[in-house]
Amino acid sequence: MLLFLRIKHLNEVKQLSFILTQSIRDESLIKSLIEYLGCGNTSLDSRGTIDLKVTKFSSIKDIIIPFFAKYPLKGNKNLDLLDFSEITRLMENKSHVTLDGLNKIKQIRNKMNTNTKITLKLIY
Repeated sequence: MLLFLRIKHLNEVKQLSFILTQSIRDESLIKSLIEYLGCGNTSLDSRGTIDLKVTKFSSIKDIIIPFFAKYPLKGNKNLDLLDFSEITRLMENKSHVTLDGLNKIKQIRNKMNTNTKITLKLIY
């Protein structure tokens, strides 16, 4: 699973993305999940994987995060998803447009992804 945050400049629109990567053999599962959730797109990768990608902020906030709150992940991935949820909350409150808010997001990001395949990237 990939949790992705793109930041170009402090005052530009930010994009938060949720990406779930599975083996291509799970393509029907990913497509069923998109149908069930009512959001997201798929893309195939040359490594033999399929991604479920959600980039619409309202879908992440109103569908993805509540889904994983109801059906939590196990272990470190759940902790990273909780951090991702906190970043989503900060962005919803427009904290990301201030230097302090951006620094808080970076601080949360820096404690994520230890011993997991979930990553959150800040791109300038």
